[in-house]
Amino acid sequence: MMTLGLFDQFMSPVFLGIPLILIALSLPWILFPRPTAHWLDDRLLALQGHFVNSFTQQILQSVNPKGHKWAVLFTTLMLLLVTLNTLGLLPYTFTPTTQLSLNMALAAPLWLA
Repeated sequence: MMTLGLFDQFMSPVFLGIPLILIALSLPWILFPRPTAHWLDDRLLALQGHFVNSFTQQILQSVNPKGHKWAVLFTTLMLLLVTLNTLGLLPYTFTPTTQLSLNMALAAPLWLA
């Protein structure tokens, strides 16, 4: 049996020697595509494009063709929510999506549109 000290609960979690806070902080930056002036995309940009395309296809499968004009808005909104909720997994941080004010600020204009 392993005994823990009083302040061991405040230690940063580590997986395979890598602090998980580094992974959680770098994940949103990996998901957002960056503009480039190259003719050909690199591997990271191709992976980001594949992620966005597959997500858009999943979202728009149940929507009629007239609703496809909302694809950019839905993809952007989903990336925002995934980023906010992923950063909420960090220890001692606050997830803004738990507040009614953020949810209403996002929901009311979308519902009215």
